[in-house]
Amino acid sequence: MTDETSTRQAVWRYAAATLAGAGCALVTGVPSDDPGLLDAAVTTPGMKAVPVRDQRVGACLATGHALVSGRPAVLTTSSGPSLPNALAGLLEASALRAPLVVVTTRIPAAGLDRGGFQQVDQRAVTSAVAKWHVVADDAERLGWALRHAVHRSVNGAPGVVVVELTDELLLEDPPPAVTATSPVRRLRSVPAPGELRSALDLMAGAAAPLILVGGGAKAAGAGPAVRRLAGVWGAAVFATAAGRGVVDEEHPAYCGLAGLYTTDPAGELLDGADVLLALGTRLEETVRMGWPALAGKRLIHVDVDPEAFDLGVRPEIPLAGDAALTADALADGLACRAPVGTRGQDPASWTDRIARVRGGLARFADSGSSGGSSGGADVAEALRAVRAHFGRDLVVVQENGLHDMWSYHYPLLSLSERARVVVPGEQTMMGFGVAASIGAALAEPLLPTVVLCGDGALTLSLNALPVAAEQGCGITFVVFENGGFGWPRFVRALSGADTGVTRFATEPSYDHVVRSLGGWATRCRDKRDLRPALEEAAEHAGAGRIALVAVPVSDTDVPPGVLRLYGDHGDHSAPPAVSG
Repeated sequence: MTDETSTRQAVWRYAAATLAGAGCALVTGVPSDDPGLLDAAVTTPGMKAVPVRDQRVGACLATGHALVSGRPAVLTTSSGPSLPNALAGLLEASALRAPLVVVTTRIPAAGLDRGGFQQVDQRAVTSAVAKWHVVADDAERLGWALRHAVHRSVNGAPGVVVVELTDELLLEDPPPAVTATSPVRRLRSVPAPGELRSALDLMAGAAAPLILVGGGAKAAGAGPAVRRLAGVWGAAVFATAAGRGVVDEEHPAYCGLAGLYTTDPAGELLDGADVLLALGTRLEETVRMGWPALAGKRLIHVDVDPEAFDLGVRPEIPLAGDAALTADALADGLACRAPVGTRGQDPASWTDRIARVRGGLARFADSGSSGGSSGGADVAEALRAVRAHFGRDLVVVQENGLHDMWSYHYPLLSLSERARVVVPGEQTMMGFGVAASIGAALAEPLLPTVVLCGDGALTLSLNALPVAAEQGCGITFVVFENGGFGWPRFVRALSGADTGVTRFATEPSYDHVVRSLGGWATRCRDKRDLRPALEEAAEHAGAGRIALVAVPVSDTDVPPGVLRLYGDHGDHSAPPAVSG
């Protein structure tokens, strides 16, 4: 080993130890020409090193791990195509406010702006996704840059940060030891007393209160505070897709998701509420879809990031603060005021409406059809089978294709507070969930991990499957096969446009890939195959093997939220070219 190689490895060991000391638990990436951060993580206590085949997969994997573990994850890349190749995954991480630290290298200074091999302006490349970018060009500065990057990734609006190490830095001797080894703390605050009083004044007069929890409430661990606040205030509770799991979905106040994914009859509560408390959500477009009455609500909006306010809906009272601490403070304030029933509302009336809605939702869960062909294994029935076999304590990872969007319609799946949920953000990158599931499974190995995806999404991230096999991740993939790209086909059919290019001309061979990796795969012919298939899949997944259950579905099998928003216009019922 040359002195130069030895010095570089010493720098990487110092970097890995610094990141581990700051609270990072996972490093992923494609191995570099020379041993780098991934190699150093292998021998760093408290660090998990996960080599991947593709930086895009690595970014998604790190995002899944960060969302489930609550700790920042690290993606290591290099100059050239490595970092740009990760951009789609980093875009999703940014949309989801996942704390990610990207550690990348830079070419030697002599080649900058002179045609140097694989020179890329990495600051420009990541400007759309990174909340902070720093160039570390001095060994004495490296520890600060890495630790401050972790701080930035978890505080304020959590997100993606980039640390770029110069080639010259890697030739310097690192400091003799890492001096700061305590995990970076997530800073938490509550709004000012006067702002809380204004919110309490508005809440006290509510006749039909509603709480909406988002991903920020989940990151804050706001479940106990939300439950207490819902009881004190007499409120219905809804979630965004990213906010599922904040409260147990069998809680008597919980009524599902808001916006595009609302399941009837829960929409009557969204429309009938007069005061809305939004906790840890930016009220993105998906939450607002199909909810025109939202604009008329008296809105109290709580978020750690003031930039979240007035993005889609102007709040009457914005409260900058931690979702859990703020919900607790509001519950305390309401408990000190007049009891429910003397605050201008009839609690029995609103509580009865919530109970009636939950009764209607229960009937939908047991008998609602997803419109599949007669005798076919339709999506709703497949989700009922997942619910029956895996129960409510699981890691569920969702994609956002036409058919897997059924999985957002509560209560086809009902989740406990112990469950973990990973969903795409507003970017809805196809294939995100397939790759993110590996990070999620590694972060929560005691719960079964189930991925709900389409055949297009699985095909796009097929190179994630070898990584899952190598890591011993027993993941069950439930794949809804429509023989192509269902969402573009549906939208095209609405306008009478040609759908030919949306259909696969050949049958995807992912089941053969799964078997080649030591996993197990099957295709369901009809509804009777679903439960036996999932039972056997769970056995294989429990032994650390990939399991795949393919469910052929019809183009007419469209989720209710989509039909409510777009209507059922046009003939999109032609069978897919590949039926499975």
